Amino acid sequence: MANVKRDNNSIPCIAGVLNTDGATVTPIKINATTHLLDVSDAETGDDNGGTTAIHDANDEKTLITSSEAGTIVALYVDSDGKLLIKST
Repeated sequence: MANVKRDNNSIPCIAGVLNTDGATVTPIKINATTHLLDVSDAETGDDNGGTTAIHDANDEKTLITSSEAGTIVALYVDSDGKLLIKST
């Protein structure tokens, strides 16, 4: 399990869960030059996560959100640190 990194002020970086298992804490990465969020836009995906935020070994929580219907949803990240989205 990966631990969420912290900055010099002890603020945690954002993290989600790995899309292949829904349980491995995975940092959400940005492009260091452009400061843009790295995303992977796909048509389909698997729902491997639960409805509660996963914690790392230091008890930092991953990010969750809610669907249009109000269901709690884990934020999925691929092994390259790209946030998985579906734009259509």
